[in-house]
Amino acid sequence: MTALITRLPDIRGQYQEAAMLSDHTWFGVGGPAEVLFTPADAEDLIHFCKNTSPDIPLYTIGAGSNLLIRDGGMAGVVISTKAIKHQHIEGTSVTVGSGWTDAEAARLAARHGFAGLEFLIGIPGTIGGGLRMNAGAFGKEFCDVVEVATAIDRQGNIHHLTPQDMGMRYRHTDTPQDWIFTEAKLRGETGDADAIRARMKAIITTRSDSQPQGVRTGGSTFANPDGHKSWQLIDQAGCRGLSHGGALVSDKHCNFLINADKASASDIETLGEMVKARVKDQSGIDLRWEIRRIGQPAPAPEKSKPDQAGQTDGGQHG
Repeated sequence: MTALITRLPDIRGQYQEAAMLSDHTWFGVGGPAEVLFTPADAEDLIHFCKNTSPDIPLYTIGAGSNLLIRDGGMAGVVISTKAIKHQHIEGTSVTVGSGWTDAEAARLAARHGFAGLEFLIGIPGTIGGGLRMNAGAFGKEFCDVVEVATAIDRQGNIHHLTPQDMGMRYRHTDTPQDWIFTEAKLRGETGDADAIRARMKAIITTRSDSQPQGVRTGGSTFANPDGHKSWQLIDQAGCRGLSHGGALVSDKHCNFLINADKASASDIETLGEMVKARVKDQSGIDLRWEIRRIGQPAPAPEKSKPDQAGQTDGGQHG
């Protein structure tokens, strides 16, 4: 038993020491969490926050998409929201816990005949991660459908937030990084069940035709700069199929990095920085990482890698 776990409160969920985070990310990379905490529900999380010392680092993950955890892992407590999966239907609005995947929320709305949420079927990750980054796909973003979101701060206080409160804009919100989303109320509208299913099927087909499937990837790597598509800039810079170690730029969609052959997190991050450098040289445009990179580099000495910053405390992803 570590010294850290003896400082944590009793909970109804689960603590796991030295949990390998590679088992919790789409890339399949990442070192250990000092402690991984899976709360039983939102109330369990509130209890934890109220009774945990503010000097203990906390970080939150959902499905582990859109997330690169470095090989040295994470100090402190990593919180997995996967069990926060309550639901409530009111009129044409759907309230779901932050542990729901976006695709699950889309299917729930479709079962009730609610239109307007079909785009969620095309977003990898969870509701909590989608709120954190204002995720979007196929012409819509979370800010277009969120009525109100609920978040918990480090002291366990509950906050109800509108998109305006969160300062939602392209792939960003202003919500404090150490607040943890626990649910979202999503606005639907009465629709035709057959038409809803057809739109969802079309989105799935488009995604399958244009994005790599059945591989370890974190999703779109770089946000689109104003007036440009990241994949086009990457392609024009000659990066399609570029590799480093076990990491590869997808031939199918070159804004996707793939763990192609037992890549390390360092391989993937270094490849991303190689792509950024080539795009900068070719177009003068500095791409911004959309995938969040967190954690500590591997402790073993190795050659310096670009942009391997230290661990960032707080935030919610995937």
